[in-house]
Amino acid sequence: MISILQATSANILSGANRGQELLVTLLRMETEQDSPQPLFLDFAGIDVATASFLRESVLAFRDILRARRSTAYLVIANANENVLDELAELVRSRGGVLLTCSVDANGTVSPTKLLGSLDVKQQLTFDLVMKKGETDAGELSRELKDEAQPTAWNNRLASLVSLGLIMEISQGRSKRYRPILQGA
Repeated sequence: MISILQATSANILSGANRGQELLVTLLRMETEQDSPQPLFLDFAGIDVATASFLRESVLAFRDILRARRSTAYLVIANANENVLDELAELVRSRGGVLLTCSVDANGTVSPTKLLGSLDVKQQLTFDLVMKKGETDAGELSRELKDEAQPTAWNNRLASLVSLGLIMEISQGRSKRYRPILQGA
């Protein structure tokens, strides 16, 4: 969990330059783990964050994590409506999606919410992974025979991983997929 308030020392976040400064800080703070896991950006205490700030920090950080196939999967935590509105507008305009939730003082995670939207097939695949808890393309293909072949399921699953919405777990030559937040 990375506190944005502590990383920036401000509760009003604006400007591309300040966003780039936070990006550098986030890149220094993030460490690669052996296994896939969520990396929460905690927006508790942040009153406002502008689109330019969020574009240059949060979205850039998410894009870097996904481009290098990091084991860290970005989740936005405890953001207020002002911040969520700015993020939602940004991801909609870029055709992206972000995972959000609330985390209380005990570390309990609320059910997740998607900011942005998925196409119908991606949404079906995301919902199935959330429901099953862990799966692979072969299981999905066998379970929904009329829906798609394993290759199509592989493509959909890989697409959700590249969006940072589900985790990929390599097991030798095969891959399994699970929600970033179990039980969410």
